[in-house]
Amino acid sequence: MAAQEPSPPSSLEGNKPGFPKKILANNLEEKHMCNSCLKILRRPLQAQCGHRFCSFCFNKIVSSGPHKCSACVKEDLFEDPTSILNEGGAFPDNAARREVEALAAVCPNEGCTWTGNIKEYEVNHEGKCDFMIILCPSCKELMRTNELERHNERECPERTLNCKYCKEPFHFKNIKAHDEICPKYPMICEGCAKKKIPREKYVDHIKFCSKFRAPCRFHVVGCDMSVEKEKTHDHERACSYEHLNLLLHFIMGIKLQLHSEKTKVAELSRRCQELELKVGTFENIVCVLNREMERSSTTIEAYNRQHRLDQDKVEILNNKVRQLERTVGLRDLSIVEMEGNIREMSAATFDGIFVWKISDFTKKRQDAVAGRAPAMFSPAFFTSKYGYKMCLRIYLNGDGTGRASHLSLFFVVMRGHSDALLKWPFNQKVTLMLLDQNNREHIIDAFRPDISSSSFQRPVSDMNIASGCPLFCPLPKLDTKNSYIRDDTIFIKAIVDLTGL
Repeated sequence: MAAQEPSPPSSLEGNKPGFPKKILANNLEEKHMCNSCLKILRRPLQAQCGHRFCSFCFNKIVSSGPHKCSACVKEDLFEDPTSILNEGGAFPDNAARREVEALAAVCPNEGCTWTGNIKEYEVNHEGKCDFMIILCPSCKELMRTNELERHNERECPERTLNCKYCKEPFHFKNIKAHDEICPKYPMICEGCAKKKIPREKYVDHIKFCSKFRAPCRFHVVGCDMSVEKEKTHDHERACSYEHLNLLLHFIMGIKLQLHSEKTKVAELSRRCQELELKVGTFENIVCVLNREMERSSTTIEAYNRQHRLDQDKVEILNNKVRQLERTVGLRDLSIVEMEGNIREMSAATFDGIFVWKISDFTKKRQDAVAGRAPAMFSPAFFTSKYGYKMCLRIYLNGDGTGRASHLSLFFVVMRGHSDALLKWPFNQKVTLMLLDQNNREHIIDAFRPDISSSSFQRPVSDMNIASGCPLFCPLPKLDTKNSYIRDDTIFIKAIVDLTGL
């Protein structure tokens, strides 16, 4: 029994991870399993990526901030931002909850024959089973719930009992220690053999008990006999000569001891006189040292005052330096932000035509193959100064159906400053091109937006989901000698049809 783990309490508020797998009467289907705790779903939530989690598990994951979905990563289906779990990014999956709660269940506690479904288990049985393993709150021993009452009454070493003599409570394990101090504990007189004398009255009893044997009054001088109180006078009369003899020897010993002590006192008196002379010398030395210490203390106090003044000045200067450092840091951040805006504006176009130069193609392609940087975003460009804001997204090792076989190119609608003035959804024809640097045979693909797709609605975040061509260009076409790559650089061109704007 002690080897088992204590059973968890009931949780109807959804503040626990999933149900243990062993409560299922049948095999567990993967769709009914939490992707975090890997147990049966409890209060299931479905994330944007489609994976399900227990309400408790999901809230625990996002409590420290957004996290990548581990199931998406494991299944190699990760797609930013859909696979990012964040607070409020999941909804209650009531259909899955009804399926789970209808599954047949059995009690996992050994010896219990309860059966039903998971909903009945959670409402009526979880945490209430008589066969559930729990800890004794006193001795911490593991036992079943239905054994706790008997354990507390008969077996627990930490149980509390009331003394049958003084009625005071004590722990069972301290029963012997209590008997040693209990004031009502019955004792037996060694003289008269009277029984059941309470300990608190025993001393008074032996004071007056005539049968109690006590040491002779002359035991301090050497008589080692013990006699009953009623026979004390007879003993002293019978042994008076021996007592006087013992007393004489005791007094003679005291005289010898006093003589020895007087000799020692004389020796100590002589030593005290010598020490008094030495003490007088030391007192003179101490007076000189005290005067030196007073002068030193005055000097040190002056140094301390100056040191405190210097520390105050240093602290003031440190505060000024920290304030200047914060000011410089804020200005550096502003400069970096302005430089980024300037670079973005210098690369931006405002006529719907954008040419993206991608240098160091070989290294970036290797990073994409290795998974270090599978995707790249271009700078933003616009249909006009106050028009749509857009960018391109490229996968140099392909994405989706084109992974590892094609170069994938996508078009992304971004949130812009003038979105409130524009017509939505975005409905302009888009042409994507990989430029032949000999101007002979460009690779071209074009599409007109699906206005029902969320990719072309008015953005509610920094950018919409990308849409485009996962099979834009076969990778073998770039691996052979060609005019698309020159000086380790390629050029991507995007043309947005401005008709109707």
